[in-house]
Amino acid sequence: MSIKSKLKGKDGTLAKNTGMLFLLTISNYVFNFITIPYQTRVLEPSVFGNISFAMSVMSYFQLLTDFGFLLSATEDIAKEREDSHKVSRIFTAVMWCKLFLVALSFIIMAVLCFKVKRFNQDIPLFFLYWISYSIYAFLPDFLYRGIEKMQAITIRSVLIKAFTTCLIFVLLKKPSQYYIIPILTGIGNLGAVVFTYIHVRKMGYGFVRVKFQEITNAFKRSSFFFFSRIASSVFTATNTLILGFKFGESSALVGHYSSAEKAITIAKQTITPVSDSLYPYMIKNRNFKMIKKLLLIGMPVFFVGCSFVMLTANDLCAIVFGKDYYAAGTYLRLLAPVVFFAYPGMILGFPTLTPMGLAKHANISTILGAVLQITMFVTIHFTIGISAEAICIATCITEIFMCAYRAGIVIKNRHLLSSPDQTTSA
Repeated sequence: MSIKSKLKGKDGTLAKNTGMLFLLTISNYVFNFITIPYQTRVLEPSVFGNISFAMSVMSYFQLLTDFGFLLSATEDIAKEREDSHKVSRIFTAVMWCKLFLVALSFIIMAVLCFKVKRFNQDIPLFFLYWISYSIYAFLPDFLYRGIEKMQAITIRSVLIKAFTTCLIFVLLKKPSQYYIIPILTGIGNLGAVVFTYIHVRKMGYGFVRVKFQEITNAFKRSSFFFFSRIASSVFTATNTLILGFKFGESSALVGHYSSAEKAITIAKQTITPVSDSLYPYMIKNRNFKMIKKLLLIGMPVFFVGCSFVMLTANDLCAIVFGKDYYAAGTYLRLLAPVVFFAYPGMILGFPTLTPMGLAKHANISTILGAVLQITMFVTIHFTIGISAEAICIATCITEIFMCAYRAGIVIKNRHLLSSPDQTTSA
């Protein structure tokens, strides 16, 4: 078979959607990361720490409004994508769910801002970020991933995010203007949502009348994925929250840790497009040889990259974030192994375990990882005391545990890798 023919086949679809997801990831994360070195130079470390704290809080609201639909609805649409009416019903039910969840998140945000001191010190910042994240909640990524047509949504999102990123460089000139960041992010999200819904309609999908039971079923279907994703936030957003509450809004330490953690987050997001595009592809094709190829190619690359970061961490932080962030290299060095173990962990997660009929173990590993990290945090608090270094080490241990658990499940059940009639499981 010629290379051209392969690119038109199933593997070609996977490669194309992986590429589109890489571009989408750039629009959502890397464009944001491009502005960070500029932000860290314009904003004081304490101000940048406050913004990072607000974004960490919003990560929980994003998890609430997503509610695991990125996994459950993607799988449902991947199975029904040949029937446009069924796809529209799934799409509509999920959007009703999201509308309810956004309303719930508003109530929670209001209570936090008016009842908790750490939040009511800068209420406009938190509400501006809430608006931005709430708009983003209605971007139907799950639909495009399910039908494996990421090109349209990706191109629109990249162009809009590129435009708003340029505006940050133009408009942000002094620390007092930090509100510009969530405002521009919200404008970019709104533009992406509007253009995406127009395209959804052109593809023949859209809102239809659905039964209330379909909406509640969508909630139930996604609940297990939701608890798994909540658990995963324990070793991402929670770290910054803990430091933010412990050291307060005036501490430069939170800004230093946040800059290192953002670098790690961006590195992990280079993995996400691979696992996200692999997920619907594997549900349809169960091509486990592809899993092996990705691991054999990717592991050496991430090993070399993480080793380089560990050796040059302080200088990298000074170059990228500014000389005031040289100390952030300590945290970047300690967090670098997270990326190396995250790669096999993600590949062996839902993309591998779901077609094996073992999707529950992907969730279980995340929940157990969260329990492990919370246990470590409590132990650290009552022994040596919470520190950024201790949080970094605990995060690495958690990532290693999750990777080992998923690898162990795959090895234990390797006979399922060659079973053509094994059904998938939610």
